[in-house]
Amino acid sequence: MSEGFRVDLGALEKAAEGVNATLYDLNAKKVSDLVGDQGDIGHAHLAETVTDFCDRWELGVEHLAKDGQEIASRLSRSVQSYLHTDNSLKGHLDGILERQSGGDPGAH
Repeated sequence: MSEGFRVDLGALEKAAEGVNATLYDLNAKKVSDLVGDQGDIGHAHLAETVTDFCDRWELGVEHLAKDGQEIASRLSRSVQSYLHTDNSLKGHLDGILERQSGGDPGAH
């Protein structure tokens, strides 16, 4: 006999919130903010290389953020789907248990 499974909806919600909080933090800062001004680097070619690196790194971060948004969205939709299913099944079971006619369906 199968023991089934259990879903921790609170953990799914916290995971979605955590991903969204990280995405919010990513939007507040850009990769180029870590470096400062090009003049601080002291060498024109090195400054150009660092700027190019930061631009590509920022592009990668943007792609990861887009994936993160999808993850958070799917986690939230999963929670809603589980809640909807639980509520539907509860309503169905409540209807069976509260029947006013016939024998007790759980007596057998």
